[in-house]
Amino acid sequence: MRLLLPAVLLALLPSCGYHVAGRGDAIPKEVHTIAVLPFFNNSSRYKLDQHLTRAITHEFLVRTRFRVISEERDDADATLRGGVTNIFVTPVIFDPASGRATSIQVIAQMQVTLAERRTGRVLYQNQNYEARERYEVAIDPRVYFEESEIAMDRMSQAVARNLVSAILEKF
Repeated sequence: MRLLLPAVLLALLPSCGYHVAGRGDAIPKEVHTIAVLPFFNNSSRYKLDQHLTRAITHEFLVRTRFRVISEERDDADATLRGGVTNIFVTPVIFDPASGRATSIQVIAQMQVTLAERRTGRVLYQNQNYEARERYEVAIDPRVYFEESEIAMDRMSQAVARNLVSAILEKF
């Protein structure tokens, strides 16, 4: 009886309803190749679309089993389309002496859709994807270093990590 009780408890453990996150099984097994198309950019921020496309492609290559291509071809099983619909750049911290902004908040609004190429069935869609990034601005013009481009790269990498996770887990 003492040996039977632990065996029964072990048998019941997998059926408790919990599962390990991060398995990435929300995409159908027949999807092997994803075409990540260049993102569009309806914002005033130059090259943000290129940063996002590059970061998302890299994240798919590093973290998933999928082969990634950059154009929609017959060998693509699914197609990822997306782009930046708007961007807001807002100063959030000011230097009290000069009145100049020392910290800038960037909010990018995007839309993303992953669909099976043959059937058109939507596997993931978010029409209101939002990303935020903050960067500092030097007050002294002699030591000024333009950090906005680096901030856009950081934001793109964060978007890529979160977006690929959301697609894999179907959040």
